[in-house]
Formats: sequence, structure tokens, C-alpha cells
Amino acid sequence: MISGAIRIPVQVRVFSITVFSVLLAACASTPAFDLEAVQAAEITNLRVPEGGILSSGQPTAAQLGVAARSGVRHVINLRTAGEEVAFNESEVVDSLGMEYHSIPVAGGAGINADNAQALADILADLNGEPVLIHCATGNRVGGLMALSSFADGASVDSAIAEGARWGMTSERLQAIVRENLSDN
Repeated sequence: MISGAIRIPVQVRVFSITVFSVLLAACASTPAFDLEAVQAAEITNLRVPEGGILSSGQPTAAQLGVAARSGVRHVINLRTAGEEVAFNESEVVDSLGMEYHSIPVAGGAGINADNAQALADILADLNGEPVLIHCATGNRVGGLMALSSFADGASVDSAIAEGARWGMTSERLQAIVRENLSDN
């Protein structure tokens, strides 16, 4: 034994090695989020309102592939089942290793407190993992976020601005959301 050396019990060494191995494996299995790659995919009306939370219009299957390879872990689709898409989005998302979520938001009437709360609940459950929220154009995403902002205490004008930041570019939808918020 070396004079002055500290003796560490075997149990502590085994525990330390185990913890280090688990942390190393966790880091290795979680690729970094590559925002630039997602932006280069040219998804319609892509917005990055908060860190790893993206909002957009309908991505193609190829764009979903780019999102998955770039570290996006979840896709939240706000389109209804009756809206035409050239592929089965749920199957594509699952095959790419991402988790698929659906909140059918039927136009302006679907921009309501229940759907806004459903979106907030899903986002809260994701613990900050990268997510792409989309509808056909991004407008419904923004509409729901405007309602959430208003529910959190924002003024009508601030809530509309927050909705626009998330993708609500339609003046028609902005007017509908503004009217709904003003009635509350």
C-alpha cells in the first residue's frame, strides 16, 4: 500500500462506475438537437418560438425524416383525420423513432380552451424533449398558443402577438381568435 493513499471501499467504487456508465449511456443515446438541419429542410412556416419546440405547417415524410435525424423526439399533429395528406403520418413518425401525438383541431372552431389545454398538457409531459407541432400551415398552432398566453394573463393584443410568433399568420384566424378572447 502506498503511504498516504486514500482507501475507497469496493462498494463505493462499483457504485461510482455504475453511475458513470449509466450517465455515459444516456448521453450517447440522446443525440443533440440540430436546429440548422431542421431549418435547412424548408418545412412550411417553420418557427422556433422556444428552444426545442418547433411549430410549422405540414411537413413531408422526408422532412419528418430530417427532423428525426436532427433530434426531434415528438410530433404533435393538429390536423383532423379528414385533412388529406399523401402518407400515413403516424406510421412514418413511429418508424422514424419519434412519438406521435394528435389533437384534431377543426379550423377556427377548434381553437378553444380544451384543445389549448390538451396541447399544454402534452408539452408539459415531454420534459423539454425536442418537438415539432404542426397543422396544415401553422395557423392553428399559433391560435392555440394565443389562447394559452391569454389564459396565463396576457392581454388580447399580447396573446395575438404570441400566436403570430408561433405561426398564426392568417388575418382571418387572428380576427376569430381576437373576437373569442375579447368575449372572455
